[in-house]
Amino acid sequence: MARKRLTSVARKLRRERTEAELRLWSSLRDRQLGGYKFVEQFPIGDHVADLACRRAKLVVELDGGQHRAELDAERTRAIEAAGFRVIRFWNHDVLGNADGVLETILSELRLGGGE
Repeated sequence: MARKRLTSVARKLRRERTEAELRLWSSLRDRQLGGYKFVEQFPIGDHVADLACRRAKLVVELDGGQHRAELDAERTRAIEAAGFRVIRFWNHDVLGNADGVLETILSELRLGGGE
């Protein structure tokens, strides 16, 4: 039952993406970054990850003004407990330095042994 609820939450989040999510997703979709496949709004445990590469076990979270450090830390621990590594970027980093963000993601993918 909880899985079904998270799936509907994920669908809703896909329809209501932020500008940063749209921009980053447009660079990650269709295996554009190093051939790695990403999915968006991916349910993991009780959480929905912004972007995930299942093969490399990497989650990319985008944070805006609505995020609170203590809640993000709890969320990160839960996602890591499911076997994923988590990297976070502020929305303004994606919007102002997309190339740097993509380089960091690619480095993390390669570190994870997903190749």
